[in-house]
Amino acid sequence: MDKSKLNLAAICPKTQALGPGHRAVIWVQGCPFRCKGCISPQWLPIIPANEFQPKALAESLLADPEISGLTISGGEPIIQASALAEFVQHARTLRDIDVIMFSGYYFENLLAFPEISPVQRLLRLVDVLIDGPYDEKQNHNLGLRGSSNQRFIHLTDRLQFYDFELQSRQAEIHITNGEILFVGVPPTGVLPGVLASLEISLDASAPGGSYEWT
Repeated sequence: MDKSKLNLAAICPKTQALGPGHRAVIWVQGCPFRCKGCISPQWLPIIPANEFQPKALAESLLADPEISGLTISGGEPIIQASALAEFVQHARTLRDIDVIMFSGYYFENLLAFPEISPVQRLLRLVDVLIDGPYDEKQNHNLGLRGSSNQRFIHLTDRLQFYDFELQSRQAEIHITNGEILFVGVPPTGVLPGVLASLEISLDASAPGGSYEWT
């Protein structure tokens, strides 16, 4: 894989389910964690998926004038820190956007990386880090996080107005080229019912018919 490119599992050009305002969301492919109950196990293998040049992708997503922020998730973003830093840096030359990033690493572990590392460079471009691995026993169905052990760390004051802790969970369904993409942090109990309905209603014979939950 070309480390200068972003290797992505999925992209959502516009959503209101993963932070304030209209946001573009990217999910990186690959994760070193194996959290029990992970809702996107197909995105765990560190394998080639969909490759993008960071600058070109930033220009494409920011072409929509309504986009006010980026949300970065996965997979595990830290394994693509260098390309992500280039992506965010270029996006900021186009518009004064805010950035939210999910990571299975705890903030203290990320701070242990050298100051000149791609990880530290990426952190300096993030406004809010949602850190820590998913723990299904602590999924309390509240806030913009999968489980309550995960923290909302404000690295800047840009998003202090937004209540990450008590925010009601939201979910959106996006359909593109025969694929169904669920966007958001799923409220407890919703996902099994939605998937069961899809199993009944989705035409399995349709070419490209599939679904993923982010």
